[in-house]
Amino acid sequence: MKKSFLYISVLTLLLSKASIAQDDVYPAAKQSKKTAITNATVHVGNGNVIENGTIVFDNGKITYAGAAAGAPSAETTIDAKGKHVYPGIILPASNLGLQEISGVRGSTDVNEIGELNPSVRSIVAYKAESIVTNTIRANGILFAHVAPGGQLIAGQSSVVQLDAWNWEDAAYKADNGMHFYMPSLLARPGGGRFAALLALLGPQQSADPVKAALDRIEGVKAFFRQAKAYHQKDAGKEINLKFEATKALFEKKQKFFIHCSQVKQMLIAIDFVKEFGFDVVVVGAGESWQIADLLKQNNISVILTQEHNLPTLDDDDVDQPYKSATFLQKAGVLYCLNDDDPQNRGRNLVFNAGTAAAYGLGKEEALKAITSNAAKVLGIDDRTGTIEVGKDANIVISEGDILDMKSSIVTNAFIQGRSISLQSKHTQLFERYKHKYGIK
Repeated sequence: MKKSFLYISVLTLLLSKASIAQDDVYPAAKQSKKTAITNATVHVGNGNVIENGTIVFDNGKITYAGAAAGAPSAETTIDAKGKHVYPGIILPASNLGLQEISGVRGSTDVNEIGELNPSVRSIVAYKAESIVTNTIRANGILFAHVAPGGQLIAGQSSVVQLDAWNWEDAAYKADNGMHFYMPSLLARPGGGRFAALLALLGPQQSADPVKAALDRIEGVKAFFRQAKAYHQKDAGKEINLKFEATKALFEKKQKFFIHCSQVKQMLIAIDFVKEFGFDVVVVGAGESWQIADLLKQNNISVILTQEHNLPTLDDDDVDQPYKSATFLQKAGVLYCLNDDDPQNRGRNLVFNAGTAAAYGLGKEEALKAITSNAAKVLGIDDRTGTIEVGKDANIVISEGDILDMKSSIVTNAFIQGRSISLQSKHTQLFERYKHKYGIK
């Protein structure tokens, strides 16, 4: 007990010191001067590239994006000669701001107790001053889709911009989705100590885990059938908060994010489209390439997570996870890429896209998978995802190819026209030890 208390105390102390080390990084002030970025290679985010292009933005909005000859004047000019300009990168599925250190309970607010929690809102638990946030901004990631964890119906997610004082400031699109973590439909291996463990978990788990999973899924369907009937009743009905929380889902003002990877699970996801008419997005989707045409037919979008992984089946190509995005793109599925590795917390998203580019997508299509496509999947494409007139000035400037780990060096980033700091705990340590060893 004493050892456990000491362990937690040390981690809490480290967390507090890490937070202090980044306390001098403040959210940027509102844009005050019309700004132009000139002489840049502009990657629009929709597949187009403008060579020697100019971008002008004012009051947080892009007012011009095109050739230098037709650009209006600006009060401030940033010469980006030899550099590349991109839309702000979007992390489409994350627990960013909900968890700092997994081993410290007080720094984690991801999961809620219970299995049916449609009224839980992740945005109110979002920690805008998270020390993780600044580290991923350095790679050009300016937005994150923050989702609750848990079992079955976990609650509602929101899109946040990553330069804010609090969750109210951070909210870019609040409560844009509902999340369902579908149970696995794989029969667990039996025999030996594992079988004994399953027996301890109860007769359903030890007898037929697939049947138990299907029963739980049927329970979720039953919940939504009841919710649908509830919304069809006349005035004067008794208020049910859980059913009330599903209203936007039935009105298609909210998307239904189903976390699953197996083909069997995704076939059940199609059932939710057919029975309830939900706008479904499959998250994870490791085997989605096998039924890409079927997903397209049912207008199901896909968030591919953790591309740097082993294939799910023994007879798959060893590089199948790298190629899955290409299969979806060729089938016409709306998809985007994600990075849910708990070690880097999303920081390698741009490099995952770089891998997909090398395995069939090409660079501009891979860029779409983390900008415009991600914006469409999350329902924020009317405001961001591309560098086009009228959209928010969410812009990243890099010395090299942002998809390439070797050449990607982000020098400037703007969120709604605000020039944000790229300092973090990582950069501070970098400068500290450069000073110690006299490195210039």
